Parts: sequence; C-alpha cells; structure tokens
Amino acid sequence: MESLNLPGFAYKVKQVNGKPHIFDIIRRKFVTLTPEEWVRQHFIHLLITHYGYPKSLFAVETGLQYNTLAKRTDIMVLSNHALPFLLVECKAPFVRVTDATFAQISRYNFTLQPQYLAVTNGMSHYCFQAVNGQIHFMDDFPQYRDFNQ
Repeated sequence: MESLNLPGFAYKVKQVNGKPHIFDIIRRKFVTLTPEEWVRQHFIHLLITHYGYPKSLFAVETGLQYNTLAKRTDIMVLSNHALPFLLVECKAPFVRVTDATFAQISRYNFTLQPQYLAVTNGMSHYCFQAVNGQIHFMDDFPQYRDFNQ
C-alpha cells in the first residue's frame, strides 16, 4: 500500500484466500485491505493516538437510512451519550476529494446530525461543522478532551 499523509502505526496484515487483510482494532477482526480501508485504518489510529478518542466510542461501517436508500458510514465517533459526534468519509488515495464527496457526507449529516464532519483520501483531509446550513471549515480536528459531552 502507498504512503499516506497520515502518521504510520503498527498494523497487522495477513493473507486470507490469497488476499491481504488488515486487523481493525474497532471491529476486532481482519478485514479486506483495500485502498479505502488503508486510509480508514490510518485515520482511526490518528484519531485515537493523536486526538485522544477512546476506541469504545467508534463505530465503523455502520448502516443508516437516507430517504429509502441504505448507506454506510466509514467512521463515526459517538459522544459519551451515544450521539454522533464526528462523522468521517474515507476515500482511496487516488480518489480526489471533490464537491461530490462533500455532498455525500452532507447527506449523512442530514440523517445523523453529528457536531463535526470530516473527509479524507489519506492525502488531503478536511474537517468542518455544519451549523444551520452553513459550513465552517476548521484548521484541525477536535481533540477528544476539548469537546463538551
């Protein structure tokens, strides 16, 4: 897998039926190692190691309903009250972050209404708040210790 613009971490990879799998510390199992999964695992570790988020507040690839469509969130961090706090949309490194990416996470925001939203392809990362229909981009991701729960 290619280098990302994210800190490295001690990952575990094994072959299953000739395909690489990476251990997901949130789901506690090996999952198929795709370029998007590579980004997701790096970002999970970034949030835990550098921003202090407890593993117990993460939900990975959880389902949600948007209108009549079934969708999946890449990473959702919950507050201590089990409400969505940070929603992260991950793309493979070769997928550009475009207006369509922001539109996708905005649709999830409509349903889940987290306090913060983030988009990453492992090379570029964006964090913002959507408040009353206004987007407020942030310089950095919120630290776990800094938000009121």
